[in-house]
Amino acid sequence: MDEEFDAIDLRLLDALQADASLSNQDLAARVAVSPATCLRRVKRLVDAAVIERRVAILSADKLGAGLSALLEITLDRQGAEHLDAFEARAVQEKAVQQCWRVSPGPDFVLVVQVADMPAYHALTQRLLTQEANVRNIKAFFSVKRAKFDTRLTLPEAR
Repeated sequence: MDEEFDAIDLRLLDALQADASLSNQDLAARVAVSPATCLRRVKRLVDAAVIERRVAILSADKLGAGLSALLEITLDRQGAEHLDAFEARAVQEKAVQQCWRVSPGPDFVLVVQVADMPAYHALTQRLLTQEANVRNIKAFFSVKRAKFDTRLTLPEAR
């Protein structure tokens, strides 16, 4: 977005980060603007891809996906075509929640969420072994989630 965000935009973004399920009426009231202004501004933020999507955050434990892992992946060959090929494989896996191409260090960091260790093993067999060009995997398994937040720190209004 080429323009700066004013105080209303920032209040809208902050409120939507806290609860994207708010109706337009409730959002307008929370931000102290008319419903028409609220609707127009949110549409502009969506159209500008400032708001990428609105989602519900589900409880992995309550839905049987209680094993979280962070994987550091180093490829054997790091040419652009090899990096692109691995990335394409990783993003197709439903258990992969996040895929980051990183530097320096490993080539990728993946955040995965699976039911249990057998499901993790099956994921690694599908994604990381059969002709995947993977040289090294370092896995970190979550024993406790101390913080999980999707909110971005917003800039100050000018």
